[in-house]
Amino acid sequence: MESLMMVFGAGVLIPVLVMLYILIGRSRPKDPLFYVFGVFSFTSVIDLVISLEQDGYIKGFMEFYMKEGQPYLRSAHGILICYWDGTVHYMLYLTMIAAITLGRNYRTIGLFWLGSLVMSLITLLLGTFVGKFGSEVRPAFLLNIPCVLVPLWAGKKILGSPRSLSQATADQVTKEQRKWIYRRPLDLCLVFYLLFVILYTLFRGFVSLDCFFDFCDTYKYEQEPYLLDPVMYARIQMLVNMFYLLPFFGLALYGLIVPGCVWMLDLTMIFAGAIAQAQFSHIGASLHPRTSFTYRVPSHNVSSFLYANVFFAVGAQLLALRCTIWSSFFLKGAPRNDEEMEKKVN
Repeated sequence: MESLMMVFGAGVLIPVLVMLYILIGRSRPKDPLFYVFGVFSFTSVIDLVISLEQDGYIKGFMEFYMKEGQPYLRSAHGILICYWDGTVHYMLYLTMIAAITLGRNYRTIGLFWLGSLVMSLITLLLGTFVGKFGSEVRPAFLLNIPCVLVPLWAGKKILGSPRSLSQATADQVTKEQRKWIYRRPLDLCLVFYLLFVILYTLFRGFVSLDCFFDFCDTYKYEQEPYLLDPVMYARIQMLVNMFYLLPFFGLALYGLIVPGCVWMLDLTMIFAGAIAQAQFSHIGASLHPRTSFTYRVPSHNVSSFLYANVFFAVGAQLLALRCTIWSSFFLKGAPRNDEEMEKKVN
């Protein structure tokens, strides 16, 4: 029966792909990602149905599959991932499909989607294996393999697509890049944000590793007891943050201080998607009724928990927007000269 669930899951997607290919007729887009996003948008609808059914809004659609196919999606973390995929990812798929159809550039949206999807898969797959759902892994779990490989291939194509050119002139780029950090108030605020999240990420990583200091235990029990949940998704998320987000935060600090770091335009958007998805799932699962009451955030600390985690997520989005909208500082331009040249520009 379990093997049948895997065959059924794979068998549903193939007809969707064939039907999509037939229905669009002669006006088939040349971009193969059109079909990827079309099929993934169908799976997003399935995930939305799963999350709605698990929360009791609908009934009788996915109960058998959840029991025999992917029972780990019944966890609070699984439900929140399905909500994110069924709403945010679904809107991103439709936007990218429309962009491909109209011949528009979708690189920025595609990078946000790439970071978001990869982050959700890393946490879900690792957490499922090492947590309490490890004994309930079914053959249908193998359906996640194409969900890992296809986005990596899609990400390579998106990164290889042309970037939207900035409208800034060479003189504007040069003038912007000659400004020191103290003359760029937004960048200065983002530097303070990055310093905060570096410390916050490092601290929560140590807490997840059972740091022996008393204040680590106090934090776990009083602020984020979800880190103790045996489902392990929260603990894996904190470790993923420590090993992958910390290097990014360090690079972002460098990119905000040293001009001409073109890679900031792509990297910040990828990690904006990753952080948005991770924080949505972590915040939601920490407060969700499916999480045992023992591991939910204490009612008297909900506000401080939300302030810290929402700030963590929103700051990354502001950083990505800054790099995307006002990109002059990160483009290749003239190197910074001495103070006399700076005075001349001013």
